[in-house]
Amino acid sequence: MTYRDELRPWAIFRRLPSGENVCVARLRTRSDADAYTSILRQGGGVFEVVFDQPQGVQG
Repeated sequence: MTYRDELRPWAIFRRLPSGENVCVARLRTRSDADAYTSILRQGGGVFEVVFDQPQGVQG
């Protein structure tokens, strides 16, 4: 994971019918990710917000 990705730990993934997951966007806050996800869902599709913690970081 790059430093830039570490600054944006909240990721939005789109679930495809094939079972594959595609990262659509990375954001700094959960509220931003939830708001963006609600906009994406208006166009159709299944989206999920996840916290993508960098490896080696324990909290």
